[in-house]
Amino acid sequence: MLATEFQPVTPDPKKNYRTALILLLVMIIGGIVILKAYEKRTKEGESDGRPSFVTQISEQKDLVCMQQDGELLELKELKGKVILVQVTPNADPDPVTTGVMQRFSEKYAEEEDFALLTLMLDPGDAEGLKAQLEEFSKELGAELPQWVVASNERETLHKFVKNEFKANQLPHEAEGKWVYDKSLVLIDRNRHVRRAVVPQITGKSYVVPFDFDQAGEWDNEGVKTGTDLSNVEQMEVLLANTIDLLLAEGVSKEEASGNPVIVAVGVGVGFLILLILIRIRSKSSKAQK
Repeated sequence: MLATEFQPVTPDPKKNYRTALILLLVMIIGGIVILKAYEKRTKEGESDGRPSFVTQISEQKDLVCMQQDGELLELKELKGKVILVQVTPNADPDPVTTGVMQRFSEKYAEEEDFALLTLMLDPGDAEGLKAQLEEFSKELGAELPQWVVASNERETLHKFVKNEFKANQLPHEAEGKWVYDKSLVLIDRNRHVRRAVVPQITGKSYVVPFDFDQAGEWDNEGVKTGTDLSNVEQMEVLLANTIDLLLAEGVSKEEASGNPVIVAVGVGVGFLILLILIRIRSKSSKAQK
């Protein structure tokens, strides 16, 4: 057969449309299945006392800040470690969480996969930031490489704390005082923010942030823990137990390659755009005829 006998094949818009629609439906169903599996995994974690997942910190929105030795730190550089984060102003550091950070610095001094990070909410001008961080780190007793004291310009830092750590409010000053979520933030090896799960005899487990301020209020109100410890002391024990559980976990290959739910949704959106383009082209072809 001669080459001149070959005829170009005209794509059938209807077949292309059906094919794209089928692929889109497959991606939507796949995304739903993955999402349900992720939700099941979270519920199983809550039911067996494992730390609850809150969110995963996006590497695309990573925090870059200066640390006490003047070097720049990207938070993603600490991936693979369990990180305990304190958010506090230099002008009025929270004494309770500072005490917890100091005790955990000693407790996990030999643990290479554990890091502490204090984010200073009230940096001054850029020229004097290194000196400010150095002085603050001395006050805290924070020493590199285990305990990093760092900061960034206020707006960027405050938005990161609110959005990525899921703080209950945006840090701000009001009437000369800093108003912010004083809870300690615990990040696992895969950059998930995790919270403790307290099993309940009567039903669903109770997921709690590491909010020592709230624990102190419970103590003031006379709320009992059911142990010989105060609520603040019990919160510290709960935090230590949660850290130990996270240190025992490895880095997930699944998480290292990206969130599967996000990947599935992204591919689904891509097919949806393809479907729309095919539909537009089909209508355009009919109009020309």
